[in-house]
Amino acid sequence: MSDPLLTLRGVHTHIGPYHILQGVDLEVPRGGVTVLLGRNGAGKTTTLRTIMGLWQVREGLIQFDGAQIHQETTPVIAQREIAFVPEDMGIFTDLTVHENMLLAARSGVLEEERLSWIFGLFPPLKTFWHSAAGVLSGGQKQMLAVARAIVEPRKLILIDEPTKGLAPAIINAMVVALKELKEMQTTILLVEQNFSMASAVGDTVAVMDDGRIVYKGDMCELAADAALQERLMGLSLEAHQ
Repeated sequence: MSDPLLTLRGVHTHIGPYHILQGVDLEVPRGGVTVLLGRNGAGKTTTLRTIMGLWQVREGLIQFDGAQIHQETTPVIAQREIAFVPEDMGIFTDLTVHENMLLAARSGVLEEERLSWIFGLFPPLKTFWHSAAGVLSGGQKQMLAVARAIVEPRKLILIDEPTKGLAPAIINAMVVALKELKEMQTTILLVEQNFSMASAVGDTVAVMDDGRIVYKGDMCELAADAALQERLMGLSLEAHQ
């Protein structure tokens, strides 16, 4: 990893009367996985949505790959090869798996070699290729949500709690997928409550509290320091395993 691909400097975000992000400073290095941790309501999802332009920056700046993007619209940000997997997955349940994937391909064409790679990561998608996405299980829907984000090469993928409520076997499939993306030099910003999963894939970590980043460092250091986990989170992250 080298210089940051994504940088947030003093970012403030308001949602209605609520001041959610209160001066967020965050760097996401190129070619690795940065994990964003924190209690519920700390501002993690708002950070991802602000990066994507779904919530507007009131103050501060966001820089991606050398360009300031905090005043751009969501479609323009997406065109910069940034993909977002929201917590609610954002799939179209009335459309088939195939149609969901086709919509996610900006070129309108599904490249066979990449599709074969995705099927290797998430075999159920091939099985249900012509079925409505609504018939998939929760874990299979999450597979589809991630597959849509990686249907074409992206510079940055933002993923919001991809393993929430999933069975261990599906979590393992997510870990494999993220590791393979990392090997392909894809940069990932991951919000995740499952610390076992987060520590398995994360290179760097940032912890949020009350709309601010309160800790930044290497994931291996946080994973090895139970006292630091308790100080930052108010409980041992081992409890999340």
